[in-house]
Amino acid sequence: MGGMITLYENFDNSENSINGTLKLFSEADIKTVFMTLETSLGGIKNEEAISRLEKFGLNEISKEKVKPWYIQLLLAFLNPFNFILGTLAFVSLFTDVIFVKETERSWISIILIITMILISSLIKFIQEYRSSKTAEKLKNLIVTKVTVVRDNLPMEIDIKTLVPGDIVKLTAGDIVPGDIRIVSSKDLFISQSVLTGESNPVEKYSNLLVKAGAISDLSNIVLMGTNVLSGAATGIVLGTGKHTFLNTISESLKSTKVETSFEKGIDDVSRLLIKFMIFMVPIVFLINGYLKDAWFESLLFSLSVAIGLTPEMLPMIVTGNLTKGAIELSKKKTIVKKLDSIHNFGAMNILCTDKTGTLTQDKVTVVKYLNFKGIDDDNVLYLAYLNSYFQTGLKNLMDRAILEFEEEHYSIKNEYKKIDELPFDFERRRMSVIVEDSDENRTMITKGAIEEMLYISNFVEIDGQVFEIKDEIEEKIKNLVSNLNEDGMRVIGIGKKTLPKDRDLNFSNKDEESLTFVGMLGFLDPPKEGVGDTLKSLYQYGVDVKILTGDNELVTQKICKDIGIEVTGAIDGSYMEAIDDLELKKLLKDTTIFCKLSPLDKARVVRLLKEMGNTVGYMGDGINDAPALRQCDVGISVENGMDIAKESAQIILLEKELSVLLEGVIIGRKIFTNMIKYLKMTASSNFGNVFSVVLASAFLPFLPMLPIQILFQNLLYDISQISIPWDNVDTEDILKPKNWSAESVGKFMVYIGPLSSIFDIITFLIMFYIFKANSPATQALFHTGWFIESILSQTLIIHLIRTRKIPFIESNANIKVILLTSAIMIFALFVPYSKINGTLGFVPMPISYFIWVVLILTGYFFTIIFAKKYFIKKFNSWL
Repeated sequence: MGGMITLYENFDNSENSINGTLKLFSEADIKTVFMTLETSLGGIKNEEAISRLEKFGLNEISKEKVKPWYIQLLLAFLNPFNFILGTLAFVSLFTDVIFVKETERSWISIILIITMILISSLIKFIQEYRSSKTAEKLKNLIVTKVTVVRDNLPMEIDIKTLVPGDIVKLTAGDIVPGDIRIVSSKDLFISQSVLTGESNPVEKYSNLLVKAGAISDLSNIVLMGTNVLSGAATGIVLGTGKHTFLNTISESLKSTKVETSFEKGIDDVSRLLIKFMIFMVPIVFLINGYLKDAWFESLLFSLSVAIGLTPEMLPMIVTGNLTKGAIELSKKKTIVKKLDSIHNFGAMNILCTDKTGTLTQDKVTVVKYLNFKGIDDDNVLYLAYLNSYFQTGLKNLMDRAILEFEEEHYSIKNEYKKIDELPFDFERRRMSVIVEDSDENRTMITKGAIEEMLYISNFVEIDGQVFEIKDEIEEKIKNLVSNLNEDGMRVIGIGKKTLPKDRDLNFSNKDEESLTFVGMLGFLDPPKEGVGDTLKSLYQYGVDVKILTGDNELVTQKICKDIGIEVTGAIDGSYMEAIDDLELKKLLKDTTIFCKLSPLDKARVVRLLKEMGNTVGYMGDGINDAPALRQCDVGISVENGMDIAKESAQIILLEKELSVLLEGVIIGRKIFTNMIKYLKMTASSNFGNVFSVVLASAFLPFLPMLPIQILFQNLLYDISQISIPWDNVDTEDILKPKNWSAESVGKFMVYIGPLSSIFDIITFLIMFYIFKANSPATQALFHTGWFIESILSQTLIIHLIRTRKIPFIESNANIKVILLTSAIMIFALFVPYSKINGTLGFVPMPISYFIWVVLILTGYFFTIIFAKKYFIKKFNSWL
């Protein structure tokens, strides 16, 4: 291999090229790797890093980039609505311009249609452009850091600025930031499930690879996107961004994306509306074509009806609602990585969460350091201090508490040097350091969960003497621990083992045996103030909280009791392992606490809760939470959580507070309620209009309304709904979690939609018999009368459907909704008297007509009010 420039000169980023390069690096000795990448253990210089960043680009895999504004603008014009309008404009070019006398030519129809296209498309563009900008801005608030060595100094940098040749320090909880050749490591276990689907961790080493297999099997290479479960390593970055193995498979990873409940719900509802349109539109076409013998006009008319039936504003309404929600949440210290997750946030009916930092203050303090007799013993504290001080892996809250407590109370000077360590993992639930004193005496100091410590301890230290652990001694230790747990303390055990001076330095987990149990430490993490009230509020909003913790049952029970959680059942990980999924499902509903869980146990609980039909949220910030965060409907982490937890979550809280989460749930439900408002308004209104069109087509000697009139009416109705994302939401509508339901929308269409047809028919009869609009010569009067009544009733329905209460009396819409709908109604009344009335085929209406309109709208108003009460009583729901 040559120098760096030579290596990447003809680099084509293909899978074969990257695979070949990684295998070459894995087979080369480390000196050659350093020479090839022109670096050293002291790292590259900052100036060189800037130069390489310009050459290789940001450390990001290929992803769907935000489209430039001009592409978004172009796409806003490409939709079926504009296609039909364009077709009508094209036809108008022949009928109004080309095939008529020069003195009769009129461009007004074409200008009007183009104006309609511009208005509808620009509204859509503005909403979507703002949404994409907001989403990108919120994502950029979450920065992932990586520890590198540059200019011989360790420093934290944004992962995006990592470059080939950088020297990286990896520890437990880190996401591997690029394709990396390991220089040195200690008990490094990597989860590669994101690439291979294999859940078991793989150990990686710094030794020279002898035989290369699959890329993921290269024992001295760690790949971008995988994560460090335990251990530590130093490595040299081989490739970043588009030069990584992950980039070559990113497209296949996208294609296997799991459909969210939000996407599935939207698809189900859309399919329902499409089926309705496919069924009804041909009927409209055939009736009008057969009875009026005007097939071309009937085709244009039925296509216009199809557009009227299509909820073309749904993407804009959905995007507008989600964007507004994301902005609101950001003001409340909640960052949304994926807009769709806001819906799941609100739809969540079960929240699974850890205990530490969520229910407690996340401020662990050492309160007990006891020997076998239950007496405070400085030696126990000293050994714990040495263990925590020398470990290089992830220091948890208890490690920090030990170090702070020891320094504050004793200021013990370090009399040892570290020889090795055995990092923590979630299977052993313990970690060890091997230290050596000035006389070269070596000691293994181990701390961990009590059960695991007793399992590897054959002896106990009592008053400076060592005795074999017998049943009664073990029972006494367990009783001591139980008493501490009942007082709400978390307890870990401390043990030691003397090692021979002449043994080799290749220590492993197998050395953790025949230890001497020295004592235990008790930690207190008090409950948070106000968390009990927040939990009660979550219950009131239909969210059941379940505690999934690695701690034991007694400690968790005590915390739950202190904050007022009613515990209906508790099971632990060992019991869960002994039963199958079917049996566990029977226990899940009535179980509040799941304790002593492994990461896979947590993911299993979440998976089974989802299979039972729940929308499950999971809140976690550690390595052990990553599997559950990926499994749930909405993953929630915190800004200072582990990288792998933040990467797996869709929602990031800037504060680990349930009160912040509660606000997110409420906003999510408001967002969904406003989305479903639009859908039910549109679906029911369109359903009624089609009924009206079919009936009118059967007895009228002319089209019930001209194609351009239907499209114009549809445009006005769509504009009137633009303000819905800003609408007020009644408290009753957000007390329970909701999901998309095609069945619910279908019921609403069938029960509420036809009611508007009753008043449409009354309008038809009035226009036909009272105002004598009953022939082709007077069809303009008929069209105008129905247009006004239809647009006024459609706009009125916005206020009737937006609340289960009586509108304008018990519940008022947001001022933006009131102003916009009022403006549309006034504009609709003005159109027949404007200069464009001839272009649209409208005529001024007699004053007496408006008396009839007021009576019709009043009847419609009270009919919907009574129908609403019946519907709510029958189905116990409205929105």
